[in-house]
Amino acid sequence: MPLPVAATEGAWTANAFVQILPDNTVRFYTARAEMGQGVTTGLATLLGEELDVNPLDMDVRLASAHEDYNNPLFGMQGTGGSSSTRAHFLPMRQAGANTRMLILQAAASDLGAELTALSTDNGQVIYAGKHYPYADFIESASTLTIAADAPLKPADEFQYIGRVSRRVDAISKSTGTAEFGLDIDIPDLHYAVVVRPPVAGAKKLTADTAAARAMPGVTDVVDVASGVAVVAESFWQATQAASKVQVEWEETDLSRVDTATLRADYAAALDAGEGVEGPDEGDVQTAFAKATTVQEADYWAPLLSHSPMEPMNAVVRIQGEEADVWTGIQFPFAVAGLVSRMADIPAENVRFHQTYLGGGFGRRGTVTHLAEAADVAKQTGKPIQLVWTREDDIRQGPFRPASLMRIKAGVDESGQLVAWDTARAGANISPDTFRTLLPAMYPWLADFLVEGVANASEMFFENFSTDESSTEGLFEDYDQPNTRVTHMTVDHGLPLTFWRAVGHSYTAFAKESMIDEIAQAAGIDEVTFRLQNTQGSPRRQNVIRIAGERMAQMAVPEGHHLGMAMHHSFATDVAEIAEVSVENGQIRVHKVTCVVDCGQAVNPDIVRSQMEGGIIYGLTAALYGDLNLEAGAVKESNFHDYRMLRMNESPEIDVVIVDSGTEPTGVGEPGLPPIAPAVANAVFKATGQRLRSLPLKLA
Repeated sequence: MPLPVAATEGAWTANAFVQILPDNTVRFYTARAEMGQGVTTGLATLLGEELDVNPLDMDVRLASAHEDYNNPLFGMQGTGGSSSTRAHFLPMRQAGANTRMLILQAAASDLGAELTALSTDNGQVIYAGKHYPYADFIESASTLTIAADAPLKPADEFQYIGRVSRRVDAISKSTGTAEFGLDIDIPDLHYAVVVRPPVAGAKKLTADTAAARAMPGVTDVVDVASGVAVVAESFWQATQAASKVQVEWEETDLSRVDTATLRADYAAALDAGEGVEGPDEGDVQTAFAKATTVQEADYWAPLLSHSPMEPMNAVVRIQGEEADVWTGIQFPFAVAGLVSRMADIPAENVRFHQTYLGGGFGRRGTVTHLAEAADVAKQTGKPIQLVWTREDDIRQGPFRPASLMRIKAGVDESGQLVAWDTARAGANISPDTFRTLLPAMYPWLADFLVEGVANASEMFFENFSTDESSTEGLFEDYDQPNTRVTHMTVDHGLPLTFWRAVGHSYTAFAKESMIDEIAQAAGIDEVTFRLQNTQGSPRRQNVIRIAGERMAQMAVPEGHHLGMAMHHSFATDVAEIAEVSVENGQIRVHKVTCVVDCGQAVNPDIVRSQMEGGIIYGLTAALYGDLNLEAGAVKESNFHDYRMLRMNESPEIDVVIVDSGTEPTGVGEPGLPPIAPAVANAVFKATGQRLRSLPLKLA
């Protein structure tokens, strides 16, 4: 399979990631999607460290789709799971080291020098006091192959890894020259908006489109699987015309569901106690009988929208048997297969052009918008930019699933956790993932087979095995020897997908709230209790210890109270302290101290930014995040009733980065899970009320 790197006259393409141009420009093709998390900077730093080129001097490009860009953790090309840096820490460095070695070998040959007499410095080979650009040797380098991987630098020789620097995309984003999906403009581009059912999954019965067709600029009105697509010469014209379409939708089972129904059905499932067993270790029943303190509680987390600042969009142009696609997407591997399926053209004829992503949070791991764009482009014969409006995104999902979690914990007379029995009721994410990605992975697979596989996965998780993304984080963080995890699948048919931190986004709230509750019931300080029950996890215990020391040193104003939480997710340990006040029933978070151990911090400033971003995103959900169903339809529609945290509400955030000497672990998501329980635990100190439902509201 040829390398997917644009040919440039006189350039040397060392591999799918590195190209050196005749003017000594080092061009880096980053395999992971940039959605604000700083992955372009992080990966360029790893490459540049071993190639001996300053990342800020590189020409960084977003890669297209190719098997060489597969994520080593996924086995496919995708960005998610806070995996980019940890997956590429060694492979990307190795690509840089091997490229540098070939240049040195070529230079030794061209200069008639011993290899050991050469060194490098920021894109220059140094020999006998003279500096030679790498480009001087690319012709010779292109004829060489490396016999074995070049050795990597020891950490004490790092120039770029571990150092703070600005982001490689900072200037383009500051000047507005960075290209996002919504920026794409090609000749004859038309704009499409889909009229969707208010209740997810409902099919169209009848539609009156006459008024829409008569609106200015409208060129086409076509049926698509998700509703009725209106095409016009501008986005505004398309949205105005779409509002004129009158559709009668079928009534579904979901049409009879509201938020109270969800919670009641989940509670009934927990009460019935009939679910699928997950991890089951030790003897929980006997341990509870011997425990001196036992605590049990239910915790609720609602449906949530991802709401990235850039709404979902895709541009598709189909010309005969070929197609071009422009979009910012987390899983580029899906593009060719999906467009091939929708447009009935060979997958190898689909050219993908990755753009920057205006926020992802899991939402851009879905492909419905791309399927719609390809369908409309095929039907109309026009280049199409299809855009989901903000209202579409909030009301139509896919959503983070709602969850009701029940935890029963037991402690012995010494303060040791001896039993942990937990259950979660709600829907699973994986079946919907199969339903949306299978058509892209296997374009030839018939629709009924896609649905059959998705239904089979639903049955599997309902009856035979827990979906890991549903229960992760409920039970793993402490040393309790007796553990039981049960899952009750209750699915009302809402479209679901991964949300930032996935299951950890809600399980941490339940788990860390219960840890505080059982510690208080046992009469033990919350820091001491956590330290005592993490003896088997030294790195986790260390962030608790450091956070506890910070907490003990804090002098907080009268009326302010401190709450703590710790959570392990994506191989990273985070402890957070929230400084909270409550006035007139309103919760205000003044400061958050975050202690994070993510191993080697490739760029400490990006680690700090990701912790801050995760805290703000998680705090928004903790205080305001709530989607409510009425007759199956989501009531909220935009930021006026689905609130975001405002600048004047944002707390001061202090991030303490702990280096445990390990390779890098995740940073994109681990800052989020501890914030909701930290705030809830602080509110308890302030008011005496245990808030066990999100968003946090005082009685």
